[in-house]
Amino acid sequence: MPFFAEFEHVDVLTTGAIGVPGSRTFYLQARMGPRTVTVRCEKQQAAAIAQYLRRALNHLPVPEGQPPRNVMHLAEPIDEAFVLGAVALEFNRSGDHFVLHLREFALDDDDENDDEDDEALGFDDADGEESGGLMRVSLTRAQAMAFCEHTDRVVSAGRPDCVFCERPMNPEGHFCPRMN
Repeated sequence: MPFFAEFEHVDVLTTGAIGVPGSRTFYLQARMGPRTVTVRCEKQQAAAIAQYLRRALNHLPVPEGQPPRNVMHLAEPIDEAFVLGAVALEFNRSGDHFVLHLREFALDDDDENDDEDDEALGFDDADGEESGGLMRVSLTRAQAMAFCEHTDRVVSAGRPDCVFCERPMNPEGHFCPRMN
């Protein structure tokens, strides 16, 4: 049976990175009371989730209050449940909260048209069973805004981008295709 976690009223949804810039490993982490689930992801995935949440927040009233910054750090120990693949986001108007669906990355040899976009958010396979891990996290608008701001700080704490090619630069330099 694949991994499944649901956080109906998450205390914190955060992101973090471990390692030195250029060799960091990124994580998303949901916490509710003593329960913690951590998912490994790519830097671009964390940034994209923050971008989509921010875009959705722009169409909603400004949220009030946010969790303090000190709760936005990753909680130890970091035991990853799975590696992030697909992400889906929805907004529940009646409950005034976001629901973030995180699905495990899985290589399928018979990826026939991605099973009609994984049955439009349900992520179900043709036989009705979920493939791979899945985590659903419900978060308030204030928690979503805190996630976006924290993720922006984590992502920007890496290597600076080249002004010419916009690729990350190592301290010893990099190959820049625009600087022939």
